[in-house]
Amino acid sequence: MTIEINATIRKAQGTGASRRLRNTGRVPGVVYGVGDTNLIEMDHNDIFYKLRNEAFHASILSLNLDGKKEPVLLRDFVMHPFRQQVQHIDFQRVDAKKKMHIKVPLHFINEEIAPGVKLGGGKISHVIHELDITCLPKDLPAFIEADLGKLELGHSVHVSDLKLPNGVEIAAHGGHTSEAVVAVVQVPRGMIEAEAAAETEAAPAASAPAAAPAAAPAAKEGKK
Repeated sequence: MTIEINATIRKAQGTGASRRLRNTGRVPGVVYGVGDTNLIEMDHNDIFYKLRNEAFHASILSLNLDGKKEPVLLRDFVMHPFRQQVQHIDFQRVDAKKKMHIKVPLHFINEEIAPGVKLGGGKISHVIHELDITCLPKDLPAFIEADLGKLELGHSVHVSDLKLPNGVEIAAHGGHTSEAVVAVVQVPRGMIEAEAAAETEAAPAASAPAAAPAAAPAAKEGKK
């Protein structure tokens, strides 16, 4: 299901104009890419709650700009340093015939049945949470699955182990190589410390240095 967003052309420019816009519950933004670059404004609450949706960050969105709909991607947004307020937002128009470079989230499955967890008592650590990919707009996945069902204790899943959808490739100039670790099963630190303590207590007493024998009592001299 396509996510739709509404925007209107923004005429006023500059820092002061953007500040006044935010004070009225609007968010300044920009749409660039194919065609003209447009300054836009959007309803803050609508965008704020849409940004909390994972799919909003890795989907082709339908932007309704003054009644004209066009496909776009979310490219960037700026939040206030300490308020829950969107300061600015950027969108890029989508060219259906041109490959995109975008980050998509990873969804981890079958963690609970991984041998390293179920039998080895290990704990899974997620190293990468999103993946840099390239694909045509029609092939863009909402997410990529990382199956951890066969992960043994001390072993890891790499980017090269992931099953990519048709038409999707790892971005050649992205942040991850094919050998980058996605997830690993590690022995919990508490378990390691407990095992070390048990081994120390079980060490044979004979391994301790033998005590020096007591000196024999000196012989008493008889009376003459």
